[in-house]
Amino acid sequence: MLSDYLLKGGEEMAKNSKKLIGAWAFLVGVLVAVVVGVIGDSLSSGLQIWVLGILVLAGILVGILNVNAKETSGFLLAALALVIVSFMGGNVIDSFGTVKIIGPMLKNILLYLLVLFVPTTIIVALKSVFEIARD
Repeated sequence: MLSDYLLKGGEEMAKNSKKLIGAWAFLVGVLVAVVVGVIGDSLSSGLQIWVLGILVLAGILVGILNVNAKETSGFLLAALALVIVSFMGGNVIDSFGTVKIIGPMLKNILLYLLVLFVPTTIIVALKSVFEIARD
């Protein structure tokens, strides 16, 4: 009885710690994408590779730890919209040659958000496909 309660409590704590890690990965990823997007072109290529790696890793963690089966459909719809808008928005901003300061910053932010959300979306979509195939 007590051991069952403690075991269930441990499982609940494990779920909560996974959610917490996923939430922090999401928050850090978005903050890194925005900050690096603003300072963008002043980064060395070596540092830029590290930032891209951190964003991809954060995206993978969010996809694995943060999105459960109930949230999959809503997440995929929102992520799809975000990925499409980020990609298209970056292209539209790039076509405005007159926006000299804000334009490049916005484009960089959108591109770094893509680096964060594409792996997340792929992971969640694969989890969803495996769940559908299993049923």
